[in-house]
Amino acid sequence: MASGTEAKTLVEVLANGAGDHPALVSPDGPTITYDSLRTQVARLMAQLKSFGIHKEDRVAIVLPNGLEVIASFLAVTGVATAAPLNAAYKPDEFEFYLDDTKARAVITGPDAGQEAVAAAPKGAIHIVVNMDEAGEINFSGPSGATASTDPDLGEDDVALVLHTSGTTSRPKRVPLTHKNLTTSLRNVAATYSLNENDVSLCIMPLFHVHGLVASTLSTLQSGGTVVVPPRFNPLNFWPVVKDHGVTWFSAVPSMHQALLTRARSGKPDVPETLRFIRSCSASLPPIVMDELEEKFGVPVVEAYGMTEAAHQMSSNPLPPGNRLPGAVGPGTGVEIGIMDEEGTLLLTGERGEVVIKGANVITGYENNPEANASSFTKGWFRTGDEGVLDANGFLALTGRLKEMINRSGEKISPREIDEVLMDHPAVGEAVAFGVPHKIHGEEASAAVVLTGEVTTNELIAFCKEKLADFKVPRTIHVMEEIPRGPTGKISRRFLTESFS
Repeated sequence: MASGTEAKTLVEVLANGAGDHPALVSPDGPTITYDSLRTQVARLMAQLKSFGIHKEDRVAIVLPNGLEVIASFLAVTGVATAAPLNAAYKPDEFEFYLDDTKARAVITGPDAGQEAVAAAPKGAIHIVVNMDEAGEINFSGPSGATASTDPDLGEDDVALVLHTSGTTSRPKRVPLTHKNLTTSLRNVAATYSLNENDVSLCIMPLFHVHGLVASTLSTLQSGGTVVVPPRFNPLNFWPVVKDHGVTWFSAVPSMHQALLTRARSGKPDVPETLRFIRSCSASLPPIVMDELEEKFGVPVVEAYGMTEAAHQMSSNPLPPGNRLPGAVGPGTGVEIGIMDEEGTLLLTGERGEVVIKGANVITGYENNPEANASSFTKGWFRTGDEGVLDANGFLALTGRLKEMINRSGEKISPREIDEVLMDHPAVGEAVAFGVPHKIHGEEASAAVVLTGEVTTNELIAFCKEKLADFKVPRTIHVMEEIPRGPTGKISRRFLTESFS
């Protein structure tokens, strides 16, 4: 069955894999079978309990991508709540996130993570994870602790706590239960008909739901294999895909564009095993989607996800279904509506705020009544995204509501400007954003990365041919690269602050 059994917890998901079938593969290291992974996770859970870790505890995981972080994450979710963090955080960032989650313990590697340990709350337990050449993973921690006798977690317990990106306000804590996550895994696996023969290449960071849920856990849900390189590397990407018989991978548009940049100088050796490419976490320009399909010869499906929904909410279907460039497909086991500011659901074709319902969606942020009051209306979660549904239920996103540019009362979607600039043959990337203006309140501006010869005045003139005058960016900045957050999302707010 493509979507796997009805596991109630993330640890139970591992039962879907055949005993000697590869579950996790390190390209230059060991392979761990499902039998071995189940045994190791059970042992790691017992070790955590021996360190005095209890059900109500939060355990931060500060590790780079690799087999260790996946096994550690699964073990933590069996006995407590996992709080994976970006290992590249600075001390002040570690201090905020560890304090905000009230981390009881911090898991690091043997040779890294000291900044996180130093920033942890007083009395936090330091746990070190090690893996030998055979793929045996173990924790080392404090001796003499009173072992926990708490029962393992169930479907209504919080498995994972993450923070929103905080690009418009203080980051909010998102508590995802086992039920939220296992629902999402089944939705993703069913959307792409994942099965035990599928091999996913995980190039997204595993401190984020895109890498955790889509690339990794949904593959384990289907009994398939996850290949986990330490980082995304465009230089050896296709050899890894070929060597391990990869059937699909999911990434953000910036990664896809990096692969396209290399492909323009010579067509890569794309193996026949590859059956589709998935894009999520940021808008995929239709022109990029078309080039990906042309260069790599497989369908490209754009999906729509967010942390509060345990990742996926909608996706364009695989063939023979219709892939609609510029849209993110129909709901995938998730109910999607369009709502106005007063909380009225709008009709097909009307633009408004995207709202969602489903067992994968959180019921509230942690200790944040103000955010909950504004984010939930009549049982619907307000995503903060603006969009429109067509007659076939396909969702097209038109922008973030808080990113909309308000020029003298005229609302401008930055994404519309992005797509026009991306149509120019000399533009590789484009991001529009609002800047303050004395008369109009706000004015459209843009930043571009060039792949050919063109002046900014020529780009402005190009926009004037395709956009109403009030939407045309008055200033265009040429950059070597577009600033992004750690998960590859573009920070329009950063650009606004930089160029205001």
